[in-house]
Amino acid sequence: MSKPPFLTLPACARAYLLTTERGEFAVHDARPGAAPRGTALLVPGFTGSKEDFVALLEPLAAAGYRVVAVDGRGQHESPGPRDESAYGQAELALDVLAQAAAVDGEGGGVHLLGHSLGGLIARAAVLADASPFRSLTVMSSGPGAISASQQARTRRLVQALGVLDMESVWQEMRREDAESADAVDTPPALAEFLHRRWMGTVPEQLMATGRQLTVEPDRTAELARVALPKHVVSGALDYAWPVPEIDAMAKELSARRTVVQGAGHSPNAERPAATAEALIGFWETV
Repeated sequence: MSKPPFLTLPACARAYLLTTERGEFAVHDARPGAAPRGTALLVPGFTGSKEDFVALLEPLAAAGYRVVAVDGRGQHESPGPRDESAYGQAELALDVLAQAAAVDGEGGGVHLLGHSLGGLIARAAVLADASPFRSLTVMSSGPGAISASQQARTRRLVQALGVLDMESVWQEMRREDAESADAVDTPPALAEFLHRRWMGTVPEQLMATGRQLTVEPDRTAELARVALPKHVVSGALDYAWPVPEIDAMAKELSARRTVVQGAGHSPNAERPAATAEALIGFWETV
């Protein structure tokens, strides 16, 4: 679960509901002081939200980019039905296409970025229709299903969501985290946000997307045939996909490859300055 380093929006950003042809989505929209050099759409991962990108907003806007971070359907502050079929990957990809259409007012194409599960959804959107996009960045996202250990953990979570209420599952996750050897203290304000975000997310969204993470096929070869500039970003370590798998995927895609030193699965939250620098450097070339 990504933990934003802070929660206060910078002065260049505002929160609102973005209206699209597929409904409304909660967004954080950061804008530069002058006409933007481009527009970026940021798609969060499993159990995540738009807040996972909060530390990227100011440096990316300062570099001249409009940046729109979104809560997906049924995720945190975006509405969604209590129906797993609404959260199939193809449906979520169509949502991304609608979001891109809604934010691309100048018609110049959108720089699409997906983190973790968001990377798989972003890939599906590009494979469905690459024309709205100027580039694709997949961050901390691999070629197919997550690692075997994470598959087992995710299946347990999906099973628990099928029989327990969201509060009970949250308390069990907190108990497991506290017993972990990697346990760290979470500041109270952040802990309250993480709990609120969890409780605001539709359980069927988590169940459907959790299953996707455990069965996703390797679509790297298919994506490699799409004539779109690509960027693969990860931390130096990653618990969800082994970094050598991410390296091999980037090579097969002929993609720009960035490894953010000192970061794990969420370089956007853990090393935002270095991550923003890498994104800007890529976007400036396309």
